[in-house]
Amino acid sequence: MTPKLGQHFLKNKYYLSLIVKNLNFKTRPNIIIEIGGGHGELTLFLLKLPSPFLKIIAIEKDKKLIAELKAKFNFDRRLEIIEGDVLKILPNLILKKKLKNFSYQIVGNIPYYLTGRLLRILSEIKIPPEKIIFLVQKEVAERIVAKPPLMNLLAAVIQYWSKPQIIKYVDRKNFSPPPKVNSAILLLLPQKINQKEAKKYYWFVKALFKQPRKTIVNNLKLITGDQGKIVNILQSMQINLNARPQNLTFHQILSLFKALN
Repeated sequence: MTPKLGQHFLKNKYYLSLIVKNLNFKTRPNIIIEIGGGHGELTLFLLKLPSPFLKIIAIEKDKKLIAELKAKFNFDRRLEIIEGDVLKILPNLILKKKLKNFSYQIVGNIPYYLTGRLLRILSEIKIPPEKIIFLVQKEVAERIVAKPPLMNLLAAVIQYWSKPQIIKYVDRKNFSPPPKVNSAILLLLPQKINQKEAKKYYWFVKALFKQPRKTIVNNLKLITGDQGKIVNILQSMQINLNARPQNLTFHQILSLFKALN
């Protein structure tokens, strides 16, 4: 992708190396899906890995960048370049490549405008990757790993299907062209979830955080209509009745969900 599509290319070798070091290469065979091959900055570091079983599938939307990648890596057999919009092709690609038979991981420098939709798609993948490492906007990464008193809807959703952590912050000066904001290397460890239960949970947390300034009691009574039941559950969990959604931990949110379903 080109800068006009929101892509800013990471140039600093330290951070490129750090991303690669946090991938897991102990399991075999191992496949990496790289989202947005760009000019091949990260691809180059991936191909340096001394793994005979390694295969990299790079998804790129820009035809010019695809031609550049092919020329740069001289059609390396370990690298498969796929043209397409990751938001449209990722789930089918995972099925088509039969990745359930492999240990696969996803990595990429994600354009800011894609982050939310891409994370939603990943939450619904039936065969989740072992690891996901994304370079994302710093503010988004901090919202994803948030804890009380800064809990929020995005954190409640992402922490349901993965264990997130920030590996490192990356200053804007390390990109070309430099974005207006700083970034962070975000690690997600997907967890096995029940997709039917997940839909109910996502509906629940949307209602819970719909009006963050209101108390948990006032938000939840719009769902159940049974204020007495909500009060009893909160008291049993030793949660202040005047608390707001942002004061809850993820595990408290999950416990509330299960108690009301």
